[in-house]
Amino acid sequence: QVQLVESGGGLVQAGGSLRLSCAASERTFSSSAMGWFRQAPGKERELVAAIRQTATTKYYSDFVKGRFTISRDNAKNTLYLQTNSLKPEDTAVYYCAMKLGSLSSRRWEYDYWGQGTQVTVSI
Repeated sequence: QVQLVESGGGLVQAGGSLRLSCAASERTFSSSAMGWFRQAPGKERELVAAIRQTATTKYYSDFVKGRFTISRDNAKNTLYLQTNSLKPEDTAVYYCAMKLGSLSSRRWEYDYWGQGTQVTVSI
């Protein structure tokens, strides 16, 4: 059973930065597409960014383009999300997810999920 464990969330002022990490328990990490999603209270879970197995292709939702960067280290089975210029509307629980196979922007195609890490951006 694949386990994904997020870390790096916290409370930050608007304009600040956080680096989120997601550690995977299995070697399937290197052969899987990965994504970061987020869910704010009362809202649906939405895709933030996704990355292909070899990191040659990355996808970003419009609301984070130019501010967030997704990356991965297959040797460490770890996924990252560098978040810069944070805004109060970025406040949410951030989840990493693994998709066996090709890259996708569709939430329902992801096979494994972490428990999430809270990011709170204050004014």
